[in-house]
Amino acid sequence: MFRDGDEITVQSRAGKDLGRYFPELLDALRTEVAPRCVLDGEIVVPRQVDGRTRLDWDALSARIHPADSRIALLARETPAHFIGFDALADADTALLDRPLTDRRQALGALVTGGQWCHITRSTDDPELAARWLTTFEGAGLDGVIAKRRGGHYLPGKREMVKIKHARDADVVAIGYRVHKSGEGVGSILLGLYDDGALQMVGGAASFSTAARAQLMAELEPLRLAQDLVRDGEPSRWNSAADKRWIPIRPDRVAEVGYDQMEGAGPGRRFRHAVRFRRWRPDRDPRSCTFDQLDVPARYDLSDVLEDR
Repeated sequence: MFRDGDEITVQSRAGKDLGRYFPELLDALRTEVAPRCVLDGEIVVPRQVDGRTRLDWDALSARIHPADSRIALLARETPAHFIGFDALADADTALLDRPLTDRRQALGALVTGGQWCHITRSTDDPELAARWLTTFEGAGLDGVIAKRRGGHYLPGKREMVKIKHARDADVVAIGYRVHKSGEGVGSILLGLYDDGALQMVGGAASFSTAARAQLMAELEPLRLAQDLVRDGEPSRWNSAADKRWIPIRPDRVAEVGYDQMEGAGPGRRFRHAVRFRRWRPDRDPRSCTFDQLDVPARYDLSDVLEDR
């Protein structure tokens, strides 16, 4: 987030200007952060669930919409917040070469409001951080970040470690996408049974060239029909991505590694791409249900953010 007086630019990691999608956040930044600064942080959309506030990643994704009328409507219905992680500049003073402890102190001074703009909690107690990893998941967070107290901010480099949950699940292979090269399997679409109905929950990708060819040899014979290809939902973050996929008979069970589920009810799914581990020929596909998955205890997002 770059602010120079009334001029504010909010960029994604890839450098995409996100300001037009979040007009209400630009207004909030003008009143709740210092007049001239550069901050590293994240845009989030909270929602109420059973009396507690948690992050809603679906609502956030829906905010990336091309129509101006839709942008204005969503700005009212699902207003966004900014959560600051780090301070990169304070007026004319660059903070990149300052230690983390100094940058965090500056961050607390540069984020002056608390209704729409917040900063994360921080600690140097590893036991407390471990508790946060467990409890904060109930508010929609997917992990904690570890940084060196004396470390500098290095643009384009990962001067940090993100600690996430590590879990396993047995899921049903329901289809695949051809790799962008046109050869082999690029990703496997995965599902779980819910009251007898098979629900798509995500996908596994990032296979080697040899693995892509092997997976094609294993999955292509399971195609439901040679000419059947289904369209997937377009990505708001990567409009060029080809989401078409080929459905297969749900005969195979895969063991995968995942970190977190997102959503509720039949719409639950893996928040991130999962890691394919192995096939489970000993497992009945219909035994792969949502019941095997961890359900974190509810936690309120307001307890995650530092009091302002």
